[in-house]
Amino acid sequence: MNKEWDLSPLYTGLESPEFLADFAALEALSAEFNALCADLPAENRGEAIRKVLTLQEKIAEKAHRLYSYAELRSAVNTGDEGAVNATAKLQKLLSDSSAAEAAFRTYVGKTENLDDLIAADPFLGEYAYLLRTMQDDAKYTLDEKVEEALAKMNLSGGSAWENLQAYLTSTVTADYRGEKLTLSAVRNLAYDPDPAVRKDAYEAEVACYDKIRDGVCFALNSLKQQVTTECELRKGGSPLEMTLRASRMKKTTLDAMIRAIEEYLPVFWKYLRAKAKLLGYEGGLKWWDLFAPMGKNTATYTVEDAKQYLLDHFRPFAPDMADMMAQAFDEAWIDFYPHAGKVGGAFCANLPMIRQSRVLTNFDGAFGDIVTLAHELGHAYHGMMIEEHRPLNLDYSMPVAETASTFNETVVMNAALDEATDPEVKLGLLESQLQDTTQIMCDIMSRYWFETAVFEKAKQGFAFPDELCEMMKQAQKRGYGDGLDLDTLNPYMWVCKSHYYSAGLSFYNFPYAFGGLFAAGLYAQYRREGEAFLPKYRALLKATTVSSVEDVARMADIDLGDVNFWRSSLEIFKDRVEQFLKLAGAEE
Repeated sequence: MNKEWDLSPLYTGLESPEFLADFAALEALSAEFNALCADLPAENRGEAIRKVLTLQEKIAEKAHRLYSYAELRSAVNTGDEGAVNATAKLQKLLSDSSAAEAAFRTYVGKTENLDDLIAADPFLGEYAYLLRTMQDDAKYTLDEKVEEALAKMNLSGGSAWENLQAYLTSTVTADYRGEKLTLSAVRNLAYDPDPAVRKDAYEAEVACYDKIRDGVCFALNSLKQQVTTECELRKGGSPLEMTLRASRMKKTTLDAMIRAIEEYLPVFWKYLRAKAKLLGYEGGLKWWDLFAPMGKNTATYTVEDAKQYLLDHFRPFAPDMADMMAQAFDEAWIDFYPHAGKVGGAFCANLPMIRQSRVLTNFDGAFGDIVTLAHELGHAYHGMMIEEHRPLNLDYSMPVAETASTFNETVVMNAALDEATDPEVKLGLLESQLQDTTQIMCDIMSRYWFETAVFEKAKQGFAFPDELCEMMKQAQKRGYGDGLDLDTLNPYMWVCKSHYYSAGLSFYNFPYAFGGLFAAGLYAQYRREGEAFLPKYRALLKATTVSSVEDVARMADIDLGDVNFWRSSLEIFKDRVEQFLKLAGAEE
């Protein structure tokens, strides 16, 4: 079994005839697109829209393939100069079409009989949701030349700052017990069963951020100021409002979810205090013990073990998902291990043009790594469900992006819990699940509040590293309450989390909470309905790219604006906490 992913189904190299031919084809298609959008007719709008969409399909397929190859190469080697240069060239080429794209969006926005055109043409009918949202968004589209200027400036602005953060965090080393470790490697030691290792790793991690904090600070400030400026230019409201609009999600949904989470945060604080007690001290849990393994769930796993574990737990739920997982392991979809130059964390890149995905992890053998694989392969399954859509109907919004992945976490953890008979094993499994759930409740809320504060600061001026650290600590105190030892926080979490570093994707935090709670609600339905739920689940995933978040939920008879739905999902986790406290003998 390969331990690195295989990118040859995309291209065999940056200088391969196929890569060069596709790049040349993309250049020609882009030029054709620019010319077509420069002279859109006042009459025969249906035919004109069809022509543009057909051309955009060809561009999307070529660009996605080329861009994915370059980006995936960079992810495992941020010093890959060829991949970095190829990405820059692609960004430049695509930015050259920004004015044409703005012209087309404006054209669609001013098409008064759009619904009639959609009804009359089956091809346009397949793009009904895309066209209607395009029309709704047209009011925030700027003049074509301004759009083009913004896109071009982003190459040396937001995109460059994002790359800087990725480069600095992937190349910095931590001084750990006389060794030089990558940031990913030292962060993985947070899962070590030895408390001295965890503490030393935490101190080494925090210390290493001093080496890069200034550069990353400038990246964060510059990105948030750029987003704020663009929101003002578009007159589209705050960055959060723009994010919700792009997410196809109502503010009432977000408000209902956050209200419920705030009500239940003390439940997770109780779990954290209980864990601290089991580790031998009173009060809040120390930061370096957040991921301390407990019970008998301290075993380490090989990649082969992880594969078998996933297949055993997912085949009873969805055989087609288990088959896809086996394919992912057997056909080198996954890049497993951390190393210098490789980005931290984990992600999944869907590649519909080859009907596959690629998954990056930083596998270290802990049970949490198996959960991470389940999560990322959930994204791959989501990608499989939507690959029959037309090429421009393949993007799902942020909130539903985390639904399939978090549902997978729920499946693997709950199946393991149901099967566990040894109380110590059950305790370890419960604790592992509560680790993850606490992250998507307490930590995600702290990230949401931190990013909100950073955007507020961006209106007034520059936030230097010490101020960002203080903002992060305040957010962590609010999210974790008395569940943590407030003298052992991690003020530098703003440095290592890539989610903050995108000019086009703000607030990539609340979707994790959404995914966790939405998945819990869906899993409860699966428990009630059994196999009858699976067709509904597959259809729901397929609809995520052509429906609003609220409409997707309604397919499962869920009203996301009702705070009681979110409370019902949180009750599931509250029950898990109570089980944990009982097994641990730590009931308060």
